[in-house]
Amino acid sequence: MATQNRPLSILCIASFFKGEEFMRAAKAEGCTVYLITSASLKDAKWPRESLDDVFLVNEVNGEKGVWNMDEVIAGLAWVMQTRPIDRIVSLDDFDVEKGTALREHFRIPGMGQTTGRYFRDKLAMRIKAQMEGIACPRFSDLFNNDCINAYLDSVAAPWLIKPRGEASATGIKKAHNKDEAWRIIHELGDKRHQCLIEQFRPGDVYHVDSINLDGKCVFTRVSRYLSTPMDVAHGGGVFRSVVVEFGSEDDKILTKLNTDVMKAFGMNYSASHTEFIKDRETGQFVFLETASRVGGANLAEMVEFSSGINLWREWARVEAAMGKGEKYVLPKPRKDYAGIVVSLSRHKHPNTEGFNDPEIVWRMNKEYHIGLIVQAKTQQRVLELLDNYTQRIFNDFHASQPVPNKPSN
Repeated sequence: MATQNRPLSILCIASFFKGEEFMRAAKAEGCTVYLITSASLKDAKWPRESLDDVFLVNEVNGEKGVWNMDEVIAGLAWVMQTRPIDRIVSLDDFDVEKGTALREHFRIPGMGQTTGRYFRDKLAMRIKAQMEGIACPRFSDLFNNDCINAYLDSVAAPWLIKPRGEASATGIKKAHNKDEAWRIIHELGDKRHQCLIEQFRPGDVYHVDSINLDGKCVFTRVSRYLSTPMDVAHGGGVFRSVVVEFGSEDDKILTKLNTDVMKAFGMNYSASHTEFIKDRETGQFVFLETASRVGGANLAEMVEFSSGINLWREWARVEAAMGKGEKYVLPKPRKDYAGIVVSLSRHKHPNTEGFNDPEIVWRMNKEYHIGLIVQAKTQQRVLELLDNYTQRIFNDFHASQPVPNKPSN
């Protein structure tokens, strides 16, 4: 634990390049901030002015984000001989297991491996949600052939066969009949235990982005994907999301459902990103998945332009407050409407000067990508702009590539 004669020390785990604002904010809170990342990212634009040291890990067989955790534990044990670590923060989905393993081994406060499963393993999420009475698509593990057959005979197609541990839409396949489902399962070979099958529930997908403290959601913003991540990944579309109407029925229901999920899964303190489907036939919201981190695809920027709340910064402030035993106070959120549109671009540096409406508050600066965030006082205006921009982007800039097709390792 931190003492009065030294700052709180936070070890950030990032096997992908992200979380720079978290590091800056943690340093601004007076913390000692360390980063452990992949050696392949040693030259990334990390905020080195906010980092007290950077530790590099070689990836196993050059596979992105895959580390030998025995070596990581041994290396961190050596570091901790002279530099105590008070808190460990996993900045990406793929780092959650790494963080829980290190906390468990070194007995550092925070989310352990059992709870971490609920925020990383899609099968664990569904079993826990079902146990707690939270609606989710009907599902089955892929362990036992008889159980799989019973599931396929009792649950209407189509079904999705998806990796338990991948992020976004990576590795998901759709089956429309029993033979097709078994073909996909057999193709998984000895990796099928790393996947699950669930009923495909057509409908709109919503995401709830939160800051959690002491088991409560102290900040929540509810948004709706206008193009779901799966549609974009598999159909080559343009990614879009918009903040829902404040005070609407959807806003109220999803705020409560998100709270229910966080409580059921044992969330104590962290940022979180949770997704729900609004079933097209029944209108019922069903739980899809959650993660103990800030949402990707620049959704954090959209939330900030809507609310004034920077999720990375507030997460860092929560971690610092918990570590120091201090009270955390959330800044007062705004209620503006915001929306985002992002696409791969066939141009290396797309020229967005033709998009010149005053509601544009952010432009993506990434090679072969184009993206805009708009902010307005009404959702209607945001939707008008997103619809217009989506068509223009699709006609003049859009490119697509296949989603990675591999099960978890």
